[in-house]
Amino acid sequence: MSLGEEAAAQVMRLMEPKEVQRIGAAMAAMERVTRTDINTVLQDFSEVVKEQTALGIGTDDYVRSVLESALGKDKADGIIDRILLGRNSKGLEALKWLDPRAIADMIRHEHPQIVAIVLSHLEPDQSAETLGFLPDRMQSDIILRIATLEGVQPSALQELDQVLEHQLSGKKTTKSSMVGGIRTAANIVNAMDSSKEAVVMTGIAEVDEELAERIKELMFVFDNLVDIDDRGIQTLLREISTDILVLALKGADEDLQDKIFKNMSKRAGEMLRDDLESTGPVRLSDVETAQKEILAAARRLAEAGEIVIDSKGSETLV
Repeated sequence: MSLGEEAAAQVMRLMEPKEVQRIGAAMAAMERVTRTDINTVLQDFSEVVKEQTALGIGTDDYVRSVLESALGKDKADGIIDRILLGRNSKGLEALKWLDPRAIADMIRHEHPQIVAIVLSHLEPDQSAETLGFLPDRMQSDIILRIATLEGVQPSALQELDQVLEHQLSGKKTTKSSMVGGIRTAANIVNAMDSSKEAVVMTGIAEVDEELAERIKELMFVFDNLVDIDDRGIQTLLREISTDILVLALKGADEDLQDKIFKNMSKRAGEMLRDDLESTGPVRLSDVETAQKEILAAARRLAEAGEIVIDSKGSETLV
C-alpha cells in the first residue's frame, strides 16, 4: 500500500491468484497504521532485501537441485515441473482467475482426459467447484482419470495451453509434467460438497475399488482433526464460531469431542457442552456443511504454516 497504485499493481501481477486474494483481503482489512509502524516495516524489509543476492538463481538445474535437497525427489518432482513447465504457460494459469462455472462451461465438451488434466492444474477447491458444475455422469470418471494420471508429454501440455490461451483471448523439458495423481484426486474430492463426494467415490469404487480406498486414505476428513496437536486445535478453534462448532460436533465421535473440550477453557467447554445438549436434532446436510467449513479453515491454516495436519497416518501435510 505504501508503494502507490501503479507500482503495487506491477508487483501483484507477478503473484498467484490466491496470493493476490490473501494480500488484497489484508489490505482491505487494514485500518489506521502509524508512520512509526510503516517505517519499522519498511526498515525490516530493506534489511532483509540487502541480504539477498541473485547468485545461482535463474537456472533450471539450480531450482531442481535445491527443491530435491529440501523436499526429496518424489515430493519435489511435481513442484519442479509445475515451476519449470508452467512459468511460460498462459492458458492454464489464466484459468485460475476464472469463475468455476465459466471453467466448466469451457471444458464440458472436451474429452474427459483433457478435463482431468485441466482440473489437475487448478487448486483443489477450485477444481472441486468446477467439477460440481459438470454432468454427474462425468464426475467419477474424471476423478478416476486424475488419480491414475502419471504424466503429460510437454508437447501435449503446450498444445493444450495454446488452445486454452486462444479460447481465453484468449517448455521444453526432458520428461512429462507431473500433474494429477491420487493425492490430487483426494484433495479435489475432499473439497467437494458432501453429497457429490459420496456419489463420486461410489462411482470410482464401482470401477476400481482398490483405487477408491487409496484415495480415501489420503483424504483429510473431519475425524482426522483428532490427530492435530493441542496447539493446532487451539489455533483452529480461534477461527471457528460457536454456532458452526456446535453443528459440526453433532456428528463427531467421542474422541474428537474430548479433544476439542480439552483445548478450551473450563468455562468455554461447559458452555459448549450445554449448547450441544440443548440443541435438538439437526439436518445431516447442515452438520456436513459445518464440518466442511472447519476443514477448510484447517487447510488454510496448514497452508499458512500455522498448524500441521495429518491425513489418516499419511505423510505430514504442511
